[in-house]
Amino acid sequence: MADKPVNVLGIAGSLRQGSHNRALLAAAARDLAPEGMIIEIADIAGVPLYNDDDRAAGYPDAVQSLREQIAAADGVLIATPEYNYSVPGVLKNAIDWASRPPEQPFDGKPVAILGASPGRLGTARAQYHLRQVFIFLNAMVMNKPEVMVGGVHEIFGEDGGITDEATANIIRSQLEAFKLWIARIG
Repeated sequence: MADKPVNVLGIAGSLRQGSHNRALLAAAARDLAPEGMIIEIADIAGVPLYNDDDRAAGYPDAVQSLREQIAAADGVLIATPEYNYSVPGVLKNAIDWASRPPEQPFDGKPVAILGASPGRLGTARAQYHLRQVFIFLNAMVMNKPEVMVGGVHEIFGEDGGITDEATANIIRSQLEAFKLWIARIG
């Protein structure tokens, strides 16, 4: 009997077409995920600005779809840039929408965080702020290995693959650890 695949939902915290963090998720899904892990990348571009008056009328389609994707996934992999020392507004907005009752889908969900930026700290502050958000949501955030990619503009090849072997190795290690984390939590 073959092992059941581990289904991970990747969420990039940037809407930009050339987003380095979306590229990290794509490389993780295509090249770095361990055997038996499937990474699907969500699209948060259609999630409107959060307004509880709108939620009272029902979830917008993009939000309902995201909530269903999170609920169905075995784990969630967040790739975040860092804006003004913190979490990008579009990512926080998507999390705020998805986490509204009833049955908020992050409760007990394994989560891993990685991020990339041109700066040397590689999204450290944004990642720590995200951890605080997920504590409140009762998500099970994996602690290590942390992946904070600095100098991101130098790590991708023409094909979108990661050319820096140290970066590829730490992401590969995080994904292997995340697969074990999901098995442990699940």
